[in-house]
Amino acid sequence: MDNIIPRPVLVKPASGTFTLTAASNIYVEPATPELTAIGQYLADKLKPATGYALKVLPATGTPTAGAANGNIYLTVVEGDLSLGEERYDLTITPDLVKLVAYRPVGLFRGIQTIRQLLPPAIDRASVQAGPWQMAAGTIRDRPRFAWRGMMLDVARHFFSVADVKRMIDLIAYYKMNIFHLHLTDDQGWRIMINSWPKLATYGGSTAVGGGSGGYYTQADYADIVAYAQSRYITIVPEIDLPGHTHAALASYPELNCNGTAPALYTGTEVGFSSLCINKDITCKFLDDVIKELAAITPGPYIHIGGDEAHSTPLDDYQKFIEQVQPIVQKHGKQIVGWEEIAQSRLIPKSIAQHWKGDRAGEAIKQGSKVIISTASKAYLDMKYDASTRLGQDWAGLVDLPTAYEWDPATEVSGAADSDVLGIEAPLWTETLETSRDIDYMTFPRLPGYAEIGWSTQAGRNWDEYCVRLGAQGPRLTALGINFYRSPQIPWQ
Repeated sequence: MDNIIPRPVLVKPASGTFTLTAASNIYVEPATPELTAIGQYLADKLKPATGYALKVLPATGTPTAGAANGNIYLTVVEGDLSLGEERYDLTITPDLVKLVAYRPVGLFRGIQTIRQLLPPAIDRASVQAGPWQMAAGTIRDRPRFAWRGMMLDVARHFFSVADVKRMIDLIAYYKMNIFHLHLTDDQGWRIMINSWPKLATYGGSTAVGGGSGGYYTQADYADIVAYAQSRYITIVPEIDLPGHTHAALASYPELNCNGTAPALYTGTEVGFSSLCINKDITCKFLDDVIKELAAITPGPYIHIGGDEAHSTPLDDYQKFIEQVQPIVQKHGKQIVGWEEIAQSRLIPKSIAQHWKGDRAGEAIKQGSKVIISTASKAYLDMKYDASTRLGQDWAGLVDLPTAYEWDPATEVSGAADSDVLGIEAPLWTETLETSRDIDYMTFPRLPGYAEIGWSTQAGRNWDEYCVRLGAQGPRLTALGINFYRSPQIPWQ
């Protein structure tokens, strides 16, 4: 119980162990389709390594009435939600694993703890020897922040639906709940917009370095969204505007002020592109894109970028942000933007994402909440050290202690805890081309970001955490992750 990441609020060990066997079952109460699906998710995760075809059954009465004797009991009950919907209580005895939550999402988060309490080999894809034991004890747990996310840039280099789903599974393992997809940039437009199809078919045809690109059909995107929903993760799609729009400008000449489409771009410099703010077609373009994206995004958020619009005059930039916010709102979504949007008047409930500078404080003064993604601490594409073959270093080197030893609540001057929605770790992919590249830059930093978002600040310290992270090494290996074996960690 000492090696769980994120660190739970309360861990109270007891004597004895629980042993999962081929005769074990998973009982759910109430036996709704949603809870049965959660039980089946757990059964599916346990089957490859154990070889056990665990049954998911409805429970009747108390756990001792049919669900004890070596079984797992999952239940959702009425309770105090003031501590959040993701709260769960886990009790393990030699006879029973009992997981109690107050909403199904809490049950799902608690299942990730059960997985980590079993031996690391439980995450292997083929049958292992076992035994499959868990230490007895009690865990009480809930998250600190509501927003605990990762961002994947699929615009600089494109990644398949399978690659995205794999990352969704990995962030779910560490109890994250937001997956931000950076869908458009100068180098590629990665989502089909039926009313502007060349955005994807032409604007998405290449990538950084001139390699082949790609895009998601709306069916692909819906598949990703549904997969994330089944893991209680919200997809936040980003259409980066009004800068970072070269792929769109190359696809439709009418979006350019001079009416001429530039050639596709495969470099890495930023800040040179801009929509033509004062053309009527720009407003139609925005409405069409956001309307289609909102229709296939069940989550409450659409991210409109807003960063590094160096080629957009400030007056035009402010006009643009004030123009795009009501469009997003009209289509039933809440706006998220990089902190530069605070240079404009923000409508109520707009969210600013801090990455560099002090504009997030201006957003807070306007009544906005903020997400913390400080580049020098939370950017997953920053090199670990000077010798790291991938990534960049413009924001500094981000080794494991740098990534872990900070508090999101103190990153923005003047911010109160209540102003901070949470943390997000962005991964920009200028230098990343494969899933193994994503692994290498994401792990082992991602578990630390998950813990920063979930666990209380008072209970965190590097010396204790690095030991727990070292114990995760066999789990990362079992999950097939190509992780960076930092010499700062005592890997097991």
